Amino acid sequence: MHDKDCIFCKIAAGELPSAKVYEDDQVLAFMDIGQVTKGHTLIIPKTHTKNIYETPPEVAQEVFARVPKVANAIKEAFQPAGMNILSNTEAAAGQTVFHLHVHLIPRYGKDDGFHATFEQHDSIASDHLGELAETISSKI
Repeated sequence: MHDKDCIFCKIAAGELPSAKVYEDDQVLAFMDIGQVTKGHTLIIPKTHTKNIYETPPEVAQEVFARVPKVANAIKEAFQPAGMNILSNTEAAAGQTVFHLHVHLIPRYGKDDGFHATFEQHDSIASDHLGELAETISSKI
C-alpha cells in the first residue's frame, strides 16, 4: 500500500531521492536528512502504516528484523560508543512524518548532540507497578 501524500512512501517508491543504506522487498533504510549524530539512519516498511499503533504484526516483524543488521553496519562503519533506537508515535511523542519509522542514532558521548534521558517521577510510586501492569495486560 502506498500513500500518495506520504514523503516516506515517495522515498520508498523511488519518487524522491534518499541516501540508501539498505533495501529489500519489504524494508528500506536510509540516512535521516536531519542527522542528529553521524550515521543517524531511518528504517521504514515499504508498506504505508501510520505508526506502531496501526502496524500489522507481520509488517513490524519485517522492520524490526532488519534493525540488528543495520545497527551492526553502523557500528562497524563509525564505531559509536552506543546507539539509541527509537520510534515516535503520534505528534505528542514527536512524530512528524506519519509513516512508521525507526531511528538508529549512533552515540559518541555526552556532547554528541542527542539527549535522551529519563527522569523517574515520584508521583508513580513503585508500589503501584503491579496495578499498572495489570491495567495494561488486561488490554492484551
